[in-house]
Amino acid sequence: MALTPSTMLPLGTAAPDFALPDTVGGDTLRFADVAGDKGTVVMFICNHCPYVKHLEHDFGPLARSYMARGIGFVAISANDAQTYPQDGPEAMRDNARRLDWPFPYLYDESQDTARAYQAACTPDFFVFDAQGECAYRGQYDASRPGNEHPVTGADLRAALDALLRGEAPGTGQTPSVGCNIKWKEA
Repeated sequence: MALTPSTMLPLGTAAPDFALPDTVGGDTLRFADVAGDKGTVVMFICNHCPYVKHLEHDFGPLARSYMARGIGFVAISANDAQTYPQDGPEAMRDNARRLDWPFPYLYDESQDTARAYQAACTPDFFVFDAQGECAYRGQYDASRPGNEHPVTGADLRAALDALLRGEAPGTGQTPSVGCNIKWKEA
């Protein structure tokens, strides 16, 4: 497994807008459509990455817990589906349904949204505050395939809990790591 770290979008960066198709619901959604009143989680994931597979069963329960408190959630896949068909829209829809995710799973075919967010790996997590400014970018937790750390979402939960208390998450944020985004050849 190749290990690629997040590029760590600068804190305070405004959330780049997007208009991407939801592979489950079929609608084209923008950032404002998925944003929560108290903050928003944007995660870049894909179906085949072992780092995502290691965490994917935890995404639904975590999202449900925080969506009920005003945090919006969205997942985006930007992998080249020509080279990685298991990361294409139909497989994305099937995976989201199988895992019963309560959030949209959007397909970034052009990869422009991934570039705008400076996403580098799957999974790559970004949290924006109620004003749409980057408050957290980093790991889900310390768990990785093959290590002994349990999947808890501790780092992401701490950032979201801070937002819900009206505080900024701490700046000592650990980059997410995972597979590199599968960019299209130019």
